[in-house]
Amino acid sequence: MRVGFMGLGTVINVVTVIVGALVGMAVGHRFPERTRGTVTDCLGLVTLLMAGLSVVSVTTPALGAAVGSGVPVLIVLGSLLVGSISGSLLRVESRLESLAGRVQAGVSRRFPSEGGHDARERFIEGWLSATLLFCVGPLTILGSLSDGLGRGIDQLALKSVLDGFAAMAFASTFGVGVLLSAVSVAVVQGSLTVAGAALGSIMPEAHIAALTATGGLLLAGIGLRLLRIKDVPVGDMLPALVVAPLLTQVIIAFR
Repeated sequence: MRVGFMGLGTVINVVTVIVGALVGMAVGHRFPERTRGTVTDCLGLVTLLMAGLSVVSVTTPALGAAVGSGVPVLIVLGSLLVGSISGSLLRVESRLESLAGRVQAGVSRRFPSEGGHDARERFIEGWLSATLLFCVGPLTILGSLSDGLGRGIDQLALKSVLDGFAAMAFASTFGVGVLLSAVSVAVVQGSLTVAGAALGSIMPEAHIAALTATGGLLLAGIGLRLLRIKDVPVGDMLPALVVAPLLTQVIIAFR
């Protein structure tokens, strides 16, 4: 039974991200650099935790039953390889950075403190990290589809609370880039909600599990970047999120 209007869950999620980011921006500058560095490390560790929770989807019984035992890991590997090669050839990461740079240039005119090269890098890192964190995962997909199908917004309500606190922590370090990730949440979740309303359940459980597990590894890449361990080109790997359900369908068709 629907509560409110279609898309209410996404509206709530966007609002919590904006409020959390604004609070983080308001208090973030009060902390010394060492403290902000520690916050970034905490975010990196929590991002790795969330990545692990998503990657576990590779063991989902529905996925194993659909493609065969041992194949789910190969699907994730194949999705990452095909997606990464495609993304690298298409220069997805550099295009995203260019887009973020143009947005940041406009933002710096309203927020003078966000100007300069270091601020640009911080803006891009904050926007990309927060966007992936908020838009990749089972709650994003299942919650948005559930909202579109009229089954309620319980999942998105839970996600909204989690994202609000995460936005607060991210914005205290990365600033206004995290605030702009609310636009990404609106576009991604809004699109999935409309798809759920128009097409019903557009992806079976097996396909969602493959996408979620692949997305978990992208989150792991973000975690490594936040911890300054390895500058993983996560942007170039984004096409893997499209490849994962398609590759799953191909394998199911040829079984």
